[in-house]
Amino acid sequence: MAKFDFDLCVIGGGAAGLTAASGASQLGMRVLLAERDPHLGGDCLHYGCVPSKTLIKTAKVRRLMERAADFGLPCSDLPPVDFQSVSSRIRSVIETIQRHDSVDRFCSLGVQVEFGPARFLDEHQVEIGARKFSAARFLVATGSSAAIPGIPGLESVPFLTNREIFSLDRLPGSLVILGAGPVACELGQAFSRLGSKVTLLQRSGRILSGEDADMASVVERALLDEGVDIRLGCSVEQVRPAPEGVEVAFLQDGRSASVAGERLLVALGRRANVEGLGLADAGVDYSAKGLAVDTRMRTSRKHIFAAGDVTGQHQFTHAAGYEGGIVVANAAMRLPRRADYKYMPRCTYTEPELAGIGRNEKDCLREGIGYSVVVEHFSSNDRAQAEHETRGKIKLLLDKRERPLGVQIVGPHAGELAGEWIAALNGKVGLSTLAGAVHPYPTLSEINKRVAGSIYADKIFSDRVRKILHFLFRYQGKACNIPK
Repeated sequence: MAKFDFDLCVIGGGAAGLTAASGASQLGMRVLLAERDPHLGGDCLHYGCVPSKTLIKTAKVRRLMERAADFGLPCSDLPPVDFQSVSSRIRSVIETIQRHDSVDRFCSLGVQVEFGPARFLDEHQVEIGARKFSAARFLVATGSSAAIPGIPGLESVPFLTNREIFSLDRLPGSLVILGAGPVACELGQAFSRLGSKVTLLQRSGRILSGEDADMASVVERALLDEGVDIRLGCSVEQVRPAPEGVEVAFLQDGRSASVAGERLLVALGRRANVEGLGLADAGVDYSAKGLAVDTRMRTSRKHIFAAGDVTGQHQFTHAAGYEGGIVVANAAMRLPRRADYKYMPRCTYTEPELAGIGRNEKDCLREGIGYSVVVEHFSSNDRAQAEHETRGKIKLLLDKRERPLGVQIVGPHAGELAGEWIAALNGKVGLSTLAGAVHPYPTLSEINKRVAGSIYADKIFSDRVRKILHFLFRYQGKACNIPK
């Protein structure tokens, strides 16, 4: 008779939990999946990636309609946006994807699904509702929630987070956003394009402070050009109700100021969901930042794993899915597979998008790594010119031996363009191979070939090479010289 009810208990039905539960079950483990919400899919599906990208596409189409004249088309006045229709489309997309994350599908894979908050009773037993279950191994994948700062008066206004913003019954006439990170910039631009007057309040001196300044500035310029009001260097002091809806008082450059809006969105980062799990009863070390794990995703209790946002580290859905796979290898197959984040990609889905893989200049300076930079601008790309999307550039960082350290792209479809670099860097493909690859013409992806090829251009077409060829073949040199 088995010592435990299950081989693996997964707590959390988001990207990490679903990846681990399906993989482990298909490898023969008896798996229990616990989810506190009444549906599987996690924040990404219901309150994050999927609804935000759906909203962003809707806003992009609206913006494109306004830009008709840029493409030689007649302009027309557009009616106000009916946000209920926008919300309806968002719900439709979620429901379609939800079918893939349904209870029936996971049951067909052999996973038992239980809904309700899970709490450890000891290191091998959890309570879900009024029922108790035991397991040999556990995965904590409870994700994260919007971090709510202790700003005086914030509790007195009905502020929004990512859980409420996509289901509003109408478009706010004005929206104040606390923060200017990826979520704030994406949603700020989207709501501005739909017709809201948007103000971003940022504590630091620029938006997207985790990115290189020259790359973030391209996004900032785009937001400003579209009418987003960006206030930098702001220290929020108080939030209070106002006739318009809400008023935020702050200090900027030592001076008191305030801004009012119909609604307030808090987008100041995420906090790990560790409350109420009974982690101390299981002997698991954790803090407000999340669960500490080793490279095999093991907590201080080696049979209890953690993955995804709850670790407080790489808070991307694709990172959570990757970590779920690491857990399957270690928990189910007993292989000592270790997580490697060297080439973990990221993308901010503003327009233009800002994507990156590997180190950026901030990382290199912090780590004391010597580097050189090669840049290619979208204004030199024929497809970008044809599509009237010439803002931005690609920036390749090289070490002293001219090996790639990282790539950042700010421009049209940057997230998609990064895919070639993800494959190349993870597959250790040489830059000469990228430079020699043939791309369809005209495509945006030619910019990847151009930036790789520019490394060799100065060497190939140098004075030294010309002199050698002249000596060998008696070439005559230039046929035309522009007078100085």
